Amino acid sequence: MTTTQMPEMPRWRTDDLYPSLDHARVDADLAALRTQVTELESTFDRLGVRKGEVVTAEALEQVISGLNAVTLQLVSLRGYINAFASTDSRDALAQQRVGELTTLALPLGPLRSRLTAWLGSLDDAALEAAVQQSEPVREHEHLVRRSVQFARHQMTPQEEDLAARLTPSGAGGWAKLHGNYTSQLGGTFRGERLPVTALRALATEADEAIRREAFDAELAAWKDAELVCAACLNGVKGEAGTLARRRGFADPVEPSLLTNAIDRATLDAMQAAVVRSLPDFRRYFAAKARALGKTGLDWWDLFAPVGRSETEWTYAAGARFVENQFRAYSDKLGDFAARAFQEDWVDAGPRDGKRGGAFCMGWKGDASRILMNHSPSLDSVSTLAHELGHGYHNLLKAPRTPLQRETPMTLAETASIFCETIIQNAALEQAQGEEKLYVLETQLMGHAQVVVDIHSRYLFERAVYEKREQRELTAQEFSDLMTWAQRETYGDALDTLHPYMWAVKTHYYSSSFYNYPYTFGLLFGLGLYAQYEQARADGTVADFQARYDDLLSSTGLADARTLAQRFGIDLHAPEFWEGSLNVIRAQIDEYVRTVG
Repeated sequence: MTTTQMPEMPRWRTDDLYPSLDHARVDADLAALRTQVTELESTFDRLGVRKGEVVTAEALEQVISGLNAVTLQLVSLRGYINAFASTDSRDALAQQRVGELTTLALPLGPLRSRLTAWLGSLDDAALEAAVQQSEPVREHEHLVRRSVQFARHQMTPQEEDLAARLTPSGAGGWAKLHGNYTSQLGGTFRGERLPVTALRALATEADEAIRREAFDAELAAWKDAELVCAACLNGVKGEAGTLARRRGFADPVEPSLLTNAIDRATLDAMQAAVVRSLPDFRRYFAAKARALGKTGLDWWDLFAPVGRSETEWTYAAGARFVENQFRAYSDKLGDFAARAFQEDWVDAGPRDGKRGGAFCMGWKGDASRILMNHSPSLDSVSTLAHELGHGYHNLLKAPRTPLQRETPMTLAETASIFCETIIQNAALEQAQGEEKLYVLETQLMGHAQVVVDIHSRYLFERAVYEKREQRELTAQEFSDLMTWAQRETYGDALDTLHPYMWAVKTHYYSSSFYNYPYTFGLLFGLGLYAQYEQARADGTVADFQARYDDLLSSTGLADARTLAQRFGIDLHAPEFWEGSLNVIRAQIDEYVRTVG
């Protein structure tokens, strides 16, 4: 089904914040935010918030209060403006507003760097004294301790200030160009020009001829865009690699460990378990090829449907299913989903100028907004559940201050994976025959992306950083590295690869190593879900739900290993990661048996 044939799907509501982008209230709030930022700069100067100056609990209280106030105002403005920019890249006013907001918020980066450098001068005794003397500081203890860690990897204050101020015209500018340029990218499919997002959506069609033609059209589009995308990626990775070296990190992976609140031992334990699981995923790919009547898979087969669904997964049907299954977990989660649909939080359908993929962003108070590009499949319904999981996480963090809500990517995926698992397991329980195979396929297709494909993205990005240290890479070199990484993970399970995934995935153009946190989130989420199922068997669901909600509300208050220990999980232990992967292995076993 092409986008011209798709029924109208809901778009998110924006008028509960402002009547329009050009309304006087938007101008007034931007001006107010600009004043707040200026006053915060003055507060930092007055209190001597800079490297080497004395840190007092009273001064730190004022700084934390000021940052919380500014961030609270920024979240709603950023969400509102992004609601237009992300759904129509040709909206000139939205792009203008993005530029305005970026410019006025620019000093916040240097201010956070100054705060980090200031706190970095605290020794253990002074740090404990500051925490004990002030309740607000104690409530933000995790932020303070993380800042001390980051301070060990700072350049001079002048260099940090310059780096922060150059970001919008450096890596940030390259990322913005990539997002805007590729959102307008399209290709010709059977005489009709379609957005590249719609071409990619055709990968779920049952007819292999459609999938292959759409794949060819997509690759042709990326071929035309490769020069721009290569320039963007060289710019982003060149800046990030340079800054990592100047800040004294061992390699470009190390900054991501701090950002994601995990240590190297956790990453190594998880990645080793992933590598050990690759032969099992290849068994799944081989079985899928047999189900499709092929000797081996091609890239355009990865999302091909297997089995047959008796359910027509329209957006409306999917939304009803999600709400009902969320309510089967708890009334609180079910009520949350009902509210999201009733208040029009979701922008559901693909269209020209709208960015691809899916995301959830904070809005105002405990509300969120969700972007997705729905296609009629259980996979899309799982995506809806996934993003609603992020929204539920936002709901639980809402009573916290903005600084306490800051959550690393590793933990940010906990609720989304959990909610996605609820939906997929419920679909599997209800399925029979061909529909059971269809649901298993949906589960494993998603797991393969998060374990196998994301490991290829990790290998690719690591290799790019190594080579980018020497010089800029050509588009062909990016493609060669991409296919090498895919071959390392998929092995001989695929006959045809996708050389332009480096251009497709916007994550490469934002945060460094925005990939392995998804694997962490999946395996951590599956581990927690296993504990939920045990609680159901033990009759202790209410206790689990309370502890789970508390965990989600606390993801900005402690590192991942500390929070995991609340559930008896040791992230350094290979057994934990193997246990989560064994859940997937069992699904693969059942899939292989069903296919025969």
